[in-house]
Amino acid sequence: MAEEKTTVEDIDRSLYDFKDSEEGFYKVNEGLTPEIVEQISKEKNDPDWMRQFRLESLEVYNSLKVPDWGPDITDLNMDDIVTYVRPNTGMSAKWSEVPEDIKNTFERLGIPEAERKSLAGVGAQYDSELVYHNVKEEVLEQGVIYTDMESALRDNEEKVRTHFMKLVPPTDHKFAALHGAVWSGGSFVYVPPGVKVEIPLQSYFRLNAPGAGQFEHTLIIVDEGADLHFIEGCSAPKYNVNNLHAGCVELFVGKNAHLRYSTIENWSKNMYNLNTKRAICEEGAVIEWVSGSFGSHVSYLYPMSILKGDSSRAEFTGITFAGKGQNLDTGAKIVHSGKNTRSVISTKSISKDGGISTYRSAIVVQESAKAAKSTVSCQSLMLDDISRSDTVPAMDIRTNDADIGHEAKIGRISDDAVFYLMSRGVSEEEARAMIVSGFADPVSKELPLEYAVEMNNLIQLEMKGAIG
Repeated sequence: MAEEKTTVEDIDRSLYDFKDSEEGFYKVNEGLTPEIVEQISKEKNDPDWMRQFRLESLEVYNSLKVPDWGPDITDLNMDDIVTYVRPNTGMSAKWSEVPEDIKNTFERLGIPEAERKSLAGVGAQYDSELVYHNVKEEVLEQGVIYTDMESALRDNEEKVRTHFMKLVPPTDHKFAALHGAVWSGGSFVYVPPGVKVEIPLQSYFRLNAPGAGQFEHTLIIVDEGADLHFIEGCSAPKYNVNNLHAGCVELFVGKNAHLRYSTIENWSKNMYNLNTKRAICEEGAVIEWVSGSFGSHVSYLYPMSILKGDSSRAEFTGITFAGKGQNLDTGAKIVHSGKNTRSVISTKSISKDGGISTYRSAIVVQESAKAAKSTVSCQSLMLDDISRSDTVPAMDIRTNDADIGHEAKIGRISDDAVFYLMSRGVSEEEARAMIVSGFADPVSKELPLEYAVEMNNLIQLEMKGAIG
């Protein structure tokens, strides 16, 4: 009798795990000191106010405690993290001018191909700097600004200064303060009133250096009546030392404007992903988040929507897949301030091989939010009896004039469903993968095609060899 297969193979990450030489790269020393922050600021040619902002953020960082309510991050030692790594190239708008090794990295990840096929503009960040940025002429002719944060700081300083870390102040938590001190790279987008960007803009963040951090800042302003879909992708090769990602995303959605923000994060299993994302919606505005979280050793990730204006809306659709050695603490937060505001949260988490998925959310309905309505649905699927899934929802309702609903389901793959598929000639491995893909389908269908394909491939790879 053949030996029964009871283990789950780790994901084949060959697409993401290639590493490039760092010869000729510029790095600051490991650790976090005022001297290092000053050095980064000098490298970036910051204006005086930004240099001061960085130093004040460092003081806030040193005064705050590490969060103690989520997964354990005591193994993350900032003394071992390099906070700034500059590749041996400047930024180019021509793909042909990007150095060959860096170009090969993004070619293998499918970035230029995606740009040619379906994107209005692309920014590609490698370690701490954008190395490539290009926007289609017809988008520029609409008055859209899409550039790297350093160029925005130089060419649109007033817009940046008015909005930078106003939604996510350094005092918010220790890693927001860290971001304020050492941020580098990222994207700036401004869509003028009434402009509808028909095809998506995309930024892709690749962390190559071992023992390094990536701290990109994304700032998007969608003005009154405008419409934008922005896509963010992330990956990193696996090393035997810790890496850190503490980026920040700030989204300003104007009156009657619409923004969809899609992300697939596929960090490696040595990454601490401590990212902060936040949006604020004016009257009649709509923010849609679509989020897939597959990589990292530990994640703290809870995109937040502030429904400030009357009749504004937020939708969050997310999926998390936690495998061996992963503790992914994810969810969403929505604050209802305006009247007749609406929000929908729909999340799914999958855990296997001892992985831990925690769904953590907060719905806050302020006294001013009359006739607010919110629906929360979280579903968890465990693929074996050594994995774990937890749900930690919080509801803070300060008015009687609100309609709030919450639904949570936690379960395992049904043996009956597997048996049914096997009786139709499907192998057990394929049957389980089909069930998991079906479970994830509501998220997959919300993603742009190339990202839906990537997400489905990641699920298939994670499920490879899985019997339960």
